[in-house]
Amino acid sequence: MRAAVLTIDQRGSTEDAATDRVPEALRALADVALLRSFERTAGDEFQGVLDDPAALATVVERLLRDQRWSIGIGIGEVEEPLPESTRAGRGPAYVHAREAVTSAKSAPWRLRVAGDDPGVRGLETTLWLWAAVLHRRTPRGWEVADLVDAGATYDQVASRLGVTQSAISQRAQAAGIVESRRARELVAQLAGALLETAR
Repeated sequence: MRAAVLTIDQRGSTEDAATDRVPEALRALADVALLRSFERTAGDEFQGVLDDPAALATVVERLLRDQRWSIGIGIGEVEEPLPESTRAGRGPAYVHAREAVTSAKSAPWRLRVAGDDPGVRGLETTLWLWAAVLHRRTPRGWEVADLVDAGATYDQVASRLGVTQSAISQRAQAAGIVESRRARELVAQLAGALLETAR
């Protein structure tokens, strides 16, 4: 079967060896539905397997927001049956994920996508552009984005934050909320096409 294997490595852990951020990241991603849950593989690295394009978008967005990870995404076949442990899995997607996380350390936004399908380049490019939008978002922008993602209207957000609706519209524009939503949809669409190939 085709799947996405995500191998995530903590940035700068050799300089800050006392700060292990993996447990915190595992808790932050625990609610995302995966084929095999994220688990630590070695040192400051963890890995998970998924086949849901929307879940891929969710995971990547959370990791990009945190800005403390190198993200490797491998797309391809995984051997079946999948073992219970993520790190015991085998197949080309695992190899691609290893290649991706290694090259991510010197890539834009510390993110790479690898696989045999030429469509992985389009997914990677879209993720880089999305990362650029998210990177410019301030804490106040994230505050508005989180409330909007939870279903609140701009009027409701304004009331909750005690500011005008116009102020919220300005924050939303500066935060790239519309662009980010479109990027998330496109990421899921491109990932879905890759994961459906040869099913």
